Amino acid sequence: MRFVLTTRYAQDVALFRHNGQRFWYGLLAIALLVAPWLMTNFYVGEAAMVFIWAIAGVGVMLLVGYTGLVSLGHAAFLAIGAYTHAALLRYGVPLPLALLLATGAAAAAGALVGYAALRMTGVYLAVATLAFERIVAYLVEHGGALTGGVRGVAMTQPQWFGISVIHSHFFYYLCLGVLALCIFGAVNLLRSPTGRAFVAVRDSEVCAESMGVHLARTKTVAFALSAALTGLAGALMAHKIGHLVPEAFGVNVSIQLLLLVVVGGLGSLHGVVFGAIFVGFLPQILALARDQLAAFGVDRVPGLEVGAYGAILVLFLIFEPLGVYGRWLKIRAWFDEFPLYRKATYKKQKSYLRTERVH
Repeated sequence: MRFVLTTRYAQDVALFRHNGQRFWYGLLAIALLVAPWLMTNFYVGEAAMVFIWAIAGVGVMLLVGYTGLVSLGHAAFLAIGAYTHAALLRYGVPLPLALLLATGAAAAAGALVGYAALRMTGVYLAVATLAFERIVAYLVEHGGALTGGVRGVAMTQPQWFGISVIHSHFFYYLCLGVLALCIFGAVNLLRSPTGRAFVAVRDSEVCAESMGVHLARTKTVAFALSAALTGLAGALMAHKIGHLVPEAFGVNVSIQLLLLVVVGGLGSLHGVVFGAIFVGFLPQILALARDQLAAFGVDRVPGLEVGAYGAILVLFLIFEPLGVYGRWLKIRAWFDEFPLYRKATYKKQKSYLRTERVH
């Protein structure tokens, strides 16, 4: 068991609590840098897709996990980022600038939605964001030459430093670098007064407002930042898809993003990575399951993927509300305390509604 003693004030906001974390994170960084040269192009592409899901997951986690605002419309921000990026590239805008502008467009849309939904919480906010997703889907389907309508639009694949952006290794390192910057920015944001305001709003809006937190500004900023990161992920996803169609940004994608943060662990950036790995490889697992169950006619059942997403989401909410990362923390604590652990420590803890916390 490791005991970390606080000997200076800077330790409270340090990125790493001890040298052990520096060693393991450094080893992980080296492994990720070397990995593309040890894998086939297929797995390199799948790993890049996991990084894209993780970027979007960081955005959703800031809103759902740290601010406590549920959204079922984040697929709309993915679509805004993807289609804006595609349009900018068609007009010859350089790749880095196109990524920034697509991120800004999604952030502006997120700020607009956040400001319009200030008085909504819980299921009402979820329905409002779902309605926004349907509005964006309608605009995409009837966008004419800008979006290609239901036929979609082909993605321009520019070159950077003489290398095509869709080259497997280049795209892998691009997504990995963007993910590292997003996680680094999110960690520093959560240590700032703005990030602490997010957590205060999540725990109790009444207490946060009594402590001087501006609710309207905090929620709007949370929506804008969440939408910005999701739009950035959508811009990168556009390169991976190659041909943008409205079906690629449907309601099921919003459910996948919500599944990502719940399975990984709400309120944890580590959980974002675990959830992204789970969601990134879940379609391949379901495809293999369809093949194995073809003899029973299951492969012809419509909506099997969406049903599986919903079932997994419900099961995690019931049996493991802290997600994969929460389970890992329990396993690590069990080994630290063995054989002097208490069995009750590792039972599922009761979750309280906001109204129950007041009593």
